[in-house]
Parts: sequence; C-alpha cells; structure tokens
Amino acid sequence: MSKVAVLIPSYNGAKTIGPIVKDITGRGLVVYVVDDGSTDETTSIAKNAGAIVIRHNINKGKGASLRDGFKEILKKDFDAVLLMDGDGQHDTKDIDKFLKSFSDLSADMIIGNRMSDTSIMPLSRKVTNRIMSYVISKLCGHKIDDTQCGFRLVNRAILEKANFKSSNYEIESEMLFKAVRKGFKIGSIPVKTVYRDEQSSINPVVDTLRFIVLLIRIMVGR
Repeated sequence: MSKVAVLIPSYNGAKTIGPIVKDITGRGLVVYVVDDGSTDETTSIAKNAGAIVIRHNINKGKGASLRDGFKEILKKDFDAVLLMDGDGQHDTKDIDKFLKSFSDLSADMIIGNRMSDTSIMPLSRKVTNRIMSYVISKLCGHKIDDTQCGFRLVNRAILEKANFKSSNYEIESEMLFKAVRKGFKIGSIPVKTVYRDEQSSINPVVDTLRFIVLLIRIMVGR
C-alpha cells in the first residue's frame, strides 16, 4: 500500500483547520500544514489537532507554501502527496477515492473534477474554470476537465523531477504543464466541493496576469 502524506496550505484558517486535520489523522494519514503567515491561531490549532506545521512569518502565497511543504515531505519516505485546502471546501470523504484511484488508474497525478456537478458552483468560478481548463488542456495536449482544482494527489516522482517556481495560485497550472512535459500520466476523479459565504482570495486580474506570465515562461522554456 502506498504511503501518502496530506499537505494543506492555510492562511488564517483557525475556524476550519482543526476538524479537517483531526479527520485526516483519524484515517491514519500524516498531515503537514503550512501556515502562510496567519494572524490568527492557525498554527496552534493545527498542531493540537495532530499536524506537522511549517510556519511562514509573512504571507508568501499558495505556491510558496506548497513548495516548502514538498521540500519537507520529500525528506521522508512518502510515495505521494495529497493536496487539499484548509478552508473546508474539499470534502475529506473524497480522500479514500484518491487513495484507491492512485492504484487503480496507474496515474502519476490525479486531479479532482468539480465540473461534473456545477449546480452550486458560483457562476464566475464556473466560467473561469471552463475557460482555463480548455486553454491548459490545449497547451498540454491532454484533456483535463478541471485544471484549477487544488484537490489533487501527486506522485513523488513528479516532485523530484519538476522544479516548481510559482509562488501563488498559478502553481496548479505549472504542475500540470511540467508533469505532462516530463511524460507523467494525468488522471481525474469527481469530487464534491462545499461552497460557503467565504470571500475568495483569488484576485481575477492579478492572478490572470500571473497565469499569462507563467505561460510565457513555459513557452520560452521550450
């Protein structure tokens, strides 16, 4: 059976991180939480719930948090890393599906697909996800239904061979580009997403510009 660590980047997630960590550790999995410069009690709550916490003194961004988490996890003998958010949008019940699919699909990266049921997804996110997924799928030469889903399982080999550089949300696209380019297999499974009244931390203008810069950097890198 594969040994999988769970990596959760979190910023001011004190209200939600505790129950999530407890649920996951209760499944016998090791949880790493990267507290990205939170001003609340995210670190202490995550530690008390059983997580290994990596703390940033200042907010560095989701990509930087994931990259720092990868560095620590690669020091251990884990076979893969399951990425999920700490705000409660990702249903921990779907973890079992990822673990099962890791063996059944023989895929190196398994991405959650929220687009099979978009009835409760905010319209702006639905449109953005479909456009981004279409563009990235075309550039990768591989159809991916939900390229922007952060709920994903990544094989250790990808982390060892790909040099990720993004510091913000564009890291999720960078992971796909570099995994496909290096010949890794991408799979997907349907996942449930819980939408609340929380304000999205994604800035449509700034993060779109970052994505464009990422595309240019990757195209030039060819």
